[in-house]
Amino acid sequence: MRYRYYTCDVFTDTRFGGNPLAVLPEAEGLSAAQMQLIAREFNYSESTFVLPAEKGHDRRVRIFTPPAEVPFAGHPNIGTAFVLASTGAFGPLDEPRTLVFEEDAGLVPITIARGEDGRIRCELEAPQPLAKRGAVDVATLASAAGLEVDDIVTTTHAPLVASVGLPFVIAELRDRDALARCRLDVAGAEKLLAAGAEVPDLLLYVRSADDFDLRARMFSPLDGIPEGPATGSANCVLAALLSDLDPASDGAFSFRIAQGVEMGRPSVLEARTEKRDGTVVNVWIGGESVMVAEGWIEV
Repeated sequence: MRYRYYTCDVFTDTRFGGNPLAVLPEAEGLSAAQMQLIAREFNYSESTFVLPAEKGHDRRVRIFTPPAEVPFAGHPNIGTAFVLASTGAFGPLDEPRTLVFEEDAGLVPITIARGEDGRIRCELEAPQPLAKRGAVDVATLASAAGLEVDDIVTTTHAPLVASVGLPFVIAELRDRDALARCRLDVAGAEKLLAAGAEVPDLLLYVRSADDFDLRARMFSPLDGIPEGPATGSANCVLAALLSDLDPASDGAFSFRIAQGVEMGRPSVLEARTEKRDGTVVNVWIGGESVMVAEGWIEV
């Protein structure tokens, strides 16, 4: 059978920037094994497969990396909503619209709006509350990422695993020079696991004083992703974590995040959170996308 596909670049307004994504908007009839083969064929960090809703919401969405299915990810949700909206699946976007994707991590609400410039912007709400898990040894992380121990900042938080639907190791670095020098290859990821880290996927960030609040890099080599240019799920975790650690017990927080710069695919992610009574109750991340290609794939 033939299935239509689209590719888009997510968290950018410029083609060949951001994070590429393949979307099959009508994937009914494909088995999980076939979806996995297609994801390997595209060989993007993720590919998505859109199915009829099973629980009364808008769509069921399955997300596959080249080696495995994942329960939630950020840029696949943003890009899938963008592709569906761009191809008319939800009719004209005269007003902002919120839809809900059913995923293994839970329900993912996504708001779609068309700006005055005609561009479509999508924003998702994380499917799970912030969960802070185990700490990660500083020396082990530095060694795994090709850094020195004093490159890692621990005044706000020690390196740790956290999740809002998909877990990551999160660590702050002292400056952009350290961020530019960091590397996490397969051996480094395996070193993290051997030292007791729950996951080998690593988000490193620095605080910024330019057009961005934060600059980040994400490495997931055991998933076949040496480096991700725009990682919505990881930056959702980061925004939630920093809001959780802020001494204010209530308030709204926002973060403009740059990612992908070092690998030549600059991306812009806009994250925001809501905190009440000392608890982060909502986390959102959004941005623009651009269409790149469309075609048919034989299965």
